[in-house]
Amino acid sequence: MSVSVSIWYRRGSAVVQVTVLKMSLWNIVSHIPLEEFSGLSVEFPRSLRCLLADWLENQPWEFINGSDAFCTSLASGMLSAMLEKLRSAASPDGQQGQILQQVNSLENTYRRDPLRLVAILRAVLEAEKAAVLKRDHHLPLSFHRRQEELKFSVGLQRLQHRVREIQALRDSPMGEGTGRDSAKQSPVPGTARQELPTLILEAMKELEAIKQQVLKRIQIWKRQQQLAGNGAVFEENLAPLQKRCEDLVEVYFQLQQQVMAASTELGPELLPRLLERFNEVLSSLVKSSFLVEKQPPQVLKTQTKFQASVRFLLGPRLLKAAPKPYMVRADMVTEKQARELALSTYSNTLSESTGEIMHNVVALETNPTNGTCCANFKNVLLKKIKRCERKGSESVTEEKCAVLFSTTVALTPTNASVHLQVLSLPIVVIVHGNQDNNAKATVLWDNAFSEIDRVPFIVAERVPWEKMCDTLNLKFMAEVQTTKGLLKEHYFFLAQKIFNDHSATPEDFQSRSVSWAQFNKEILPGRGFTFWQWFDGVLDLTKRCLKSYWSDRLIMGFISKQYVCKLLSTEQPDGTFLLRFSDSEIGGITIAYVIRGKDGSSQVENIQPFSAKDLSIRSLGDRIRDLGQLRNLFPNIPKDQAFGSHYNKEQTGKDGRGYVSTAIKMTVESERDQQPPSTMGGPHKAPQVPVFCQPVLQPELCPENLPPRMWTPPVLPPSLGMDPVLPHCPDPTFRNPGPFMPNQFMPGEDPQLLSGGAPSALQDEEMPELPPFPEVVDAPLPSPLRWMSPSMETTPSPELEQLLQDVPLFPPFAPSPQHSGYPNANPSCWGLGEARWDDSARPGHA
Repeated sequence: MSVSVSIWYRRGSAVVQVTVLKMSLWNIVSHIPLEEFSGLSVEFPRSLRCLLADWLENQPWEFINGSDAFCTSLASGMLSAMLEKLRSAASPDGQQGQILQQVNSLENTYRRDPLRLVAILRAVLEAEKAAVLKRDHHLPLSFHRRQEELKFSVGLQRLQHRVREIQALRDSPMGEGTGRDSAKQSPVPGTARQELPTLILEAMKELEAIKQQVLKRIQIWKRQQQLAGNGAVFEENLAPLQKRCEDLVEVYFQLQQQVMAASTELGPELLPRLLERFNEVLSSLVKSSFLVEKQPPQVLKTQTKFQASVRFLLGPRLLKAAPKPYMVRADMVTEKQARELALSTYSNTLSESTGEIMHNVVALETNPTNGTCCANFKNVLLKKIKRCERKGSESVTEEKCAVLFSTTVALTPTNASVHLQVLSLPIVVIVHGNQDNNAKATVLWDNAFSEIDRVPFIVAERVPWEKMCDTLNLKFMAEVQTTKGLLKEHYFFLAQKIFNDHSATPEDFQSRSVSWAQFNKEILPGRGFTFWQWFDGVLDLTKRCLKSYWSDRLIMGFISKQYVCKLLSTEQPDGTFLLRFSDSEIGGITIAYVIRGKDGSSQVENIQPFSAKDLSIRSLGDRIRDLGQLRNLFPNIPKDQAFGSHYNKEQTGKDGRGYVSTAIKMTVESERDQQPPSTMGGPHKAPQVPVFCQPVLQPELCPENLPPRMWTPPVLPPSLGMDPVLPHCPDPTFRNPGPFMPNQFMPGEDPQLLSGGAPSALQDEEMPELPPFPEVVDAPLPSPLRWMSPSMETTPSPELEQLLQDVPLFPPFAPSPQHSGYPNANPSCWGLGEARWDDSARPGHA
């Protein structure tokens, strides 16, 4: 039998519901062959074990370890409860008589000796646990949780029984042995008072053992809270833990009252030692029950408001009513200060805060409705932070600090003053958003690999690769909010990436350890980023754009380009494709597909990776639908079948305003489909005809004689990749081959006059067409070359004269800092802003 429990927890500003399957031990054991339990079925029939199911696991069979009156009484009560449950569970079919007969046999066999039944059922459970561990290597987590709760419950009941024994022994007349197990002992004069110190010492020992259980449970809660920072499911309800603390304190005061009443019998030596032990128990319980219920953000940016809350579990029970409320203060402390406070067991007070926090004092209030005692910080702001000295190559995003919450309260009934302090989880303070990624890496590593009750904030420098895999999987599922985690094939690729080893097997990586430097300090070979920076980019992309695709297992994702080629080139049909995360870019996903060449051979093409910005313009599903080259998702799933549910409905016809709908479509051209480079990416150019004309030398227009406004040094940008055009004589038969572009030069003009670009007013205008040049005979070129003024031509052309008048001879304009100074040669870029010159540098503009 299994029970589903819904747990709600907060992640950032969102409240997430997670369904946890609480599986019983019997749910697993029932699928194990009966032969492994044949020896136990004789004394306890398997049919009864099936009827009892998980009820049997909820009883403290293995914690009844004695034969005293308490254990005997507890075992007798458990036997009666089991018989009653079996009778009510007996079905009305033909087996009812057989079950009732077995129940009567159990009652007759164990009624006089219930401890024997306890031993048999303890052996049954031990054999079942051994069988499950042999098969699965672990027990259900819910089973461990129930066992811990049963252990505390039995220990508390035993302690209460001890208090009743002490009370009975004190109230008995002098000389009567009415103490523990008096039913088995005959009254012996004078022995009762002699037993009292021994009985109290045993009770004190049990009290300290139960206190340790409570403190351990508090530490487990804190550790689970820290793991929740990496995405682990966390049941943050503190009510059960508060009740456990209050129950223990209640028994504590009962036992203390009995000890004080028996002070005469205890003597002047034993009593002070007992009182000292009592004070130690109460002090540790009180200080440990002061908890951070809502943690501050672990990556905290200065000048940013945040919230937090602390809770005093024993506040409703122990706080003395005060004329004014107790105030809780929040201060920022460094790792060194946190370590000093922890080593002194929080007995010291903070001397200096390492940061300035606004609105950091809040009242500790008790709510009688829900029985809580909390201080809620709702509007806290970290104004600035004082950095401490860093070790070696440590960066500011590796520096950990914490918020210290502190207060001083008076306890009832003793009116003792107690100073309470508690540290938050480690915090990395940043001052700019570009530090967020590395700060998250520090927090992730600390949350995953720190130990319970450590010295702040020591964490291992190297951890087993298997633990790192669990951490990455947990973080991925939590961030993406999916139930589909990473697979062993994904771990293999990640191991190859982080260890830079492509020759090892998956088994080889299992025995390796990964260091903090490999995780987020060392740059990956051939890349400009660390492993975590790349992985976090994948997280962000999947969370924002690919959650549904990943949850449907449509993305192979973590796989290398080389392995993709091996998968797709092994006789896969044309158009087979798969999706993988880019290995060379942060936050990109690419499509790899099979394409056939003209010779029939197959090759694998990888489309340029899509970023989150790309997918926000057009979704991944629609891009896949657009591409006719893609037919089947690897291994052989038609793309419409795989991605059909992810297609967006295309709008057709006219919208409500009467406009015809438009849509963006994606196309990809393979190399075999592309045109020669001369026809791609720029405006169409007519074939160049080698035409020469004899230049006319004009000394009046030499460059050195031109006015400064009309002359710039003839520097030809190397990006044009062509030789300077020699000046030619104009001819009336010349005709312009096409639209004039700033990076094309007209025959007869110097290219330097146009290198800076034309004024924006002329960019969108077409130049007048001119007659073509006739073929002329080559003529020798005199040297040096001179400029020819249009006004001094012997046979001027009106069209050419008009052209030269329209193109001003201004110096080139200064290019915009983000561009090269030349417009993009791609015609699609014209008019979109990227290819325009900087208008602010034009003459006449301020």
